[in-house]
Amino acid sequence: MPAAARVSWSPVGPDLVLEGDNLPVLRRLPDGAFRVAYLDPPFNSGREQRRRTTVTRHDPIGGTRMGFHGRPYDVVKGVVTRYDDAFPDYWAFLEPRLEEVWRLLAEDGTLYLHLDQREVHYAKVLLDALFGRECFLNEIVWAYDYGARTTRRWPAKHDTVLVYVKDPGRYLFDSAEVDREPYMAPGLVPPEKAALGKLPTDVWWHTIVSPTGREKTGYATQKPVGVVRRMLAASSRRGDWVLDPFAGSGTTGEAARLLGRRFLLVDENPDAVDVMRRRLGDGVVVARAAD
Repeated sequence: MPAAARVSWSPVGPDLVLEGDNLPVLRRLPDGAFRVAYLDPPFNSGREQRRRTTVTRHDPIGGTRMGFHGRPYDVVKGVVTRYDDAFPDYWAFLEPRLEEVWRLLAEDGTLYLHLDQREVHYAKVLLDALFGRECFLNEIVWAYDYGARTTRRWPAKHDTVLVYVKDPGRYLFDSAEVDREPYMAPGLVPPEKAALGKLPTDVWWHTIVSPTGREKTGYATQKPVGVVRRMLAASSRRGDWVLDPFAGSGTTGEAARLLGRRFLLVDENPDAVDVMRRRLGDGVVVARAAD
């Protein structure tokens, strides 16, 4: 389907990527349509996020660098992706979208809201009011160790994911589907338990997307598939619909596809939509959001 076409989501329709403002899209969707909503909104860092893609190519004549087995290669700079991560009133922007997401969750559905230290404390107060304090399930700390460092304070090397459920008596959490981790001290547990590994806690040690790895799309702030996949595995079943209103590079779509889930991804940034079109391939419809 051409990108200029305008379509609406249907529970019997295809996996879908919509280009447009997510708020009017969310307002047109039916109540309770999604088992999981994952939101990775801009973090309100006050700066433009930019990333330039690079392509490494073998160049036996003009290569400027030496690689494996002495093979000359060159690095070609590509497209710059960017978005504005500064809002004069961040919560006036985010609150109505969270209200719609609450409405769109199934009664046994789960919200994962991914933020950093700048706004997460405000988010928890807001979500306590919106969902109810009894609906708070977890605060997940995703810890990583890569990138710039500072000697003037403790380096900030984690994000926070707030987990809220629609109904604390009915929510889905399937621990048997979650990937297991090695024990940090395997000698303290029986050998069979050490071989099986342990269920993750609410602190997840997981590397960022490698700047030179196969997973990299070139989109600024891309999140690892392994982090999002863990959320979807625990809180949804095969065939369930997953919603991501700030889809960015399409990580939620890739994780959902690996697990046999359906997905609706929304982003108003044409760069993001182009990345998702390339990343998710022919199995997804990419279109403009319906007026």
